[in-house]
Amino acid sequence: MRDETVYTLKKIGFYTVIFTAVAWILIPIIVSFLYGFTTKADYYNPDLVLPHHYTTEYVRVILFTLGAWDGIKNSVIVATLTIIISFVLGIPAGYSIAKFVFPGRDTIKLSIIALRMFPIPVMAIPLIVLYIRLHLADTLLGVALAHTAMALPFVVLITSSIFAGVSKEYEEAAMVFGLTRLGSFLKITLPLALPGLAAAAMFTFVMSWNEVFVASVLTLTHRTLPAQILSIMAGSSGGAAPDYYKFAAAFIMTLPAMLFIFFARKYLVTMWGITLK
Repeated sequence: MRDETVYTLKKIGFYTVIFTAVAWILIPIIVSFLYGFTTKADYYNPDLVLPHHYTTEYVRVILFTLGAWDGIKNSVIVATLTIIISFVLGIPAGYSIAKFVFPGRDTIKLSIIALRMFPIPVMAIPLIVLYIRLHLADTLLGVALAHTAMALPFVVLITSSIFAGVSKEYEEAAMVFGLTRLGSFLKITLPLALPGLAAAAMFTFVMSWNEVFVASVLTLTHRTLPAQILSIMAGSSGGAAPDYYKFAAAFIMTLPAMLFIFFARKYLVTMWGITLK
């Protein structure tokens, strides 16, 4: 009887934690979606908990009148460039760390993690000075390079874990049958690691999509969506944008990333399956 009581209490505690975590994530998203489309009258009506009338005016104004649509296109371009550059540099590094034993390998791993300990605001002024000298200021390529510097350590660590989960016997067997090491990597290792690499690409995309500080400092006219939203909200009466516009902006910011994660979620599960082998 006591064991059943303990089991029941553990089960209740488990589901309580799960419910709290889900509510913590979902409630702000639901509120943003609801009040981003509510009419002004319903929003300021103290007798309404849930709005009764909805409008797309605020979203349309932010997207097409205030220029957020251009920010979405810029964010997609920057995120794509970030993924490409990060993978071109990170996949060889991750493969080398996973498959080769060499002096200082653990030190390199720690050094890669240590790169993320420097606060970005501290590097803002030297970075913009460097970008001005290199003619990269206010360019999408410049923002993508900065995002690559932020994402690359994680890409290297993630890909090294993924490649470590692919048995080296597969590559050895492929080389026995005449493939070179590069050929065995391209035809054997890479296809096996592809789901995990897709998850790493998803992580890089979301990181680039949500980043706001670097894009705000390095760009003026070619801004990504977060920087454009920040500029729009700050440009409205000294930052006093109406709340329903802020909720609409939150909806615009959140929806594309949620859709991307929804369609790529299976790869994230696969990545953890490979990593934990």
